[in-house]
Amino acid sequence: MNVYDFDGTIFPTDCSIGFCIWCMKKHPKMWFSFFPKLVKALIQRKRGKIPEYLIQRKFFSYLMHVDDFDVQIEKYWDKNEKKIAAWYLKQKKPDDLIISASPDCIIGPIANRLGVNYMATEFDREYGIFLNNLMYAKEKARYIFDHGFPVIDNFYSDSLADTPLALCAEKAHLVSNKARTVSDWPKLDSETMKKVKGKIDTGWDVHLKGD
Repeated sequence: MNVYDFDGTIFPTDCSIGFCIWCMKKHPKMWFSFFPKLVKALIQRKRGKIPEYLIQRKFFSYLMHVDDFDVQIEKYWDKNEKKIAAWYLKQKKPDDLIISASPDCIIGPIANRLGVNYMATEFDREYGIFLNNLMYAKEKARYIFDHGFPVIDNFYSDSLADTPLALCAEKAHLVSNKARTVSDWPKLDSETMKKVKGKIDTGWDVHLKGD
């Protein structure tokens, strides 16, 4: 089994941000109903008044404003499916697993189109809450362990934050250059491990079930 991160790995950009911009273009009212609240939250976060996980919740709350979500997500992937990395399409297998911090409601449709398995962050669009931890860094490795630790032949990611999962694989690959370049995972010397720790500590690896 080969395991892949999604954003920046087999897709060149962050699909959650891309879909947010897409929805705001399709529903201009979101510039007034959603965007000001997000800007306010970002300012509060910069001033240290709210924690990181609330920023993520505020951001993904845009999904609550898209009444025709099922229509828009399909249109979004109709236009953007072609951006999936060519190197991935050449080696794609039915038992591939995409594991992503992006919401499952965004990742699911493209994974289904590709005909592969996926695991992503569970987000309730009705109530605007996460139903589990963001599928980020250590959470990805925890998911693999919780599911019987299947053999991972190859793991691909664009972020050193995914080192915990890279260590679970027979072979790990670091993707760069907007999903165009694939190289071996760097050796985990002391300097690299400092970078790994920084990536994990400052990322989305936080519990999101409560305030």
